[in-house]
Amino acid sequence: MNKKLIAGNWKMNGSLAANDALVRALVAGLGVQSACDVAVAVPAPYLAQVQALVAGSPLALGAQDVSQHESGAYTGEVSAVMLREFGVRYVLVGHSERRQYHGETDVHVAVKTQRALATGITPIVCVGETLAEREAGQTEAVVRRQLAAVIHLNGHCISEVVVAYEPVWAIGTGKTASPEQAQQVHAVLRAQLAAASPRASTIRLLYGGSMNAANAAQLLAQPDIDGGLVGGASLKAADFQQIIAAAQ
Repeated sequence: MNKKLIAGNWKMNGSLAANDALVRALVAGLGVQSACDVAVAVPAPYLAQVQALVAGSPLALGAQDVSQHESGAYTGEVSAVMLREFGVRYVLVGHSERRQYHGETDVHVAVKTQRALATGITPIVCVGETLAEREAGQTEAVVRRQLAAVIHLNGHCISEVVVAYEPVWAIGTGKTASPEQAQQVHAVLRAQLAAASPRASTIRLLYGGSMNAANAAQLLAQPDIDGGLVGGASLKAADFQQIIAAAQ
């Protein structure tokens, strides 16, 4: 059984004061070691602040995006090497909001995954379908296509990634895939990874569609769900700590 990973995605939220209070509460709750891995993916301007706050604790620092370029004239972009200098351990790649609002393609996501891996940062590769795609019976085809691009470019080290299934229709809507629906898609992803790597069983698959304190335990009990990518609930210390407890 894989060690669970609970990753909080703050999205475009936070302030110096709020971050300080939240991270201090999380660090205090985790103590010196944790039975599961825990990370927070914070907005880029707060990387230095949170790096200092998590120092010496089991709470890992994550970023929400990474450039597909190594360096150069790409105003506003942040490279994997830059993230590494701040002690970033994880980076979200291909989040549905990046795909939807910033036009990121499967190829962009694959290249960003490659950049992160080359720098020693673990990419959390996000895949998922929209409501229209689910209703059209295309869920499996969509997530397999999205993951296939990443495998094609990074097949030799695909066992080093984390994959997060985030049904787009369940993000920030209050809707959640049932544990059975989530497990069904996770099983499809596991099988696809198994065809690409003999170490597929060690790749952690996270569920990322409105996981919260109330539903975390049921979702995390599924055989192919190795953790959660948590949005809104990760901004509330008590809620996030309940999800962490469910994973432990």
